[in-house]
Amino acid sequence: MTETRETMRYAFAAGGLALFAAVALGAPAQAQEGTPEDPRLHTPGQLTVATGDVVYPPWMLDDSPEGGEGFENAMVYALAEEMGFAPEDVVWVRETFDQSIAPGAKNYDFAIQQISVTEARAEVVDFSRVYYQPEKAVIALPGSPVEEATSFAELAEANWGVTIGTTDLDYLVNILGVDDAAVYDDQVGVFQAMRAGQVDATVAALPTALFVTAVQVPDAQITALLPADENDRGHGLLFEQDNPLVEWVDQALTAIIDRGIVDELVAEYLVADPDLPAITE
Repeated sequence: MTETRETMRYAFAAGGLALFAAVALGAPAQAQEGTPEDPRLHTPGQLTVATGDVVYPPWMLDDSPEGGEGFENAMVYALAEEMGFAPEDVVWVRETFDQSIAPGAKNYDFAIQQISVTEARAEVVDFSRVYYQPEKAVIALPGSPVEEATSFAELAEANWGVTIGTTDLDYLVNILGVDDAAVYDDQVGVFQAMRAGQVDATVAALPTALFVTAVQVPDAQITALLPADENDRGHGLLFEQDNPLVEWVDQALTAIIDRGIVDELVAEYLVADPDLPAITE
């Protein structure tokens, strides 16, 4: 019996020491959570952010995320400051849109690339709260039949082109009732087809449409604004599924939204012509 008691006492003592050691070792990591040295970061000490392998105005200017000029990168730097990071501690990586929304491990903390929050995507990745909900815009060349359209039914009669894998394609199908749109690998292909007379129009998020018609295809024009798709909740930051950083980032994102910083950036970079006609049904 004495031997048994000694064995139990030793086991208890050893267990207590192990527990004390675990708590002691875990304490520094827990104390650093929510700071730039957070061990949950992809690389502690820096905020690693992914964006497109090419980026365009008005989302980011001069294909330079590091420049901080543009709606999305300016917002990231405001978010980083709210989280305690210096501008030089924000590190950018590039990837394609398809790589962003694909399941699996990510080599960054979050991605920003006009990524719409959808139920299907949320099954394989995590999202922040929505930070921007863009209207859609109809883009066409002069003389297109969509210029005279005043209803969804009239729009549906046109020949549409759209980029594969985008919520723009979902919009054509689910909102406008277009089930025979020509699908292209990228936006360049859409506008080549439009200039060749193969399609009458395309649809895109309003800020994208503003850039396209001002810079990429200046002979094209926005012919109408369309309401947002209720199934497309808007743009969110994208995380690897089950990333423990989501709550911290969401708190910081909410803070800059509540202070009006995001609205100021929308007004600076994403302003539309208030006289554009709207088609709502």
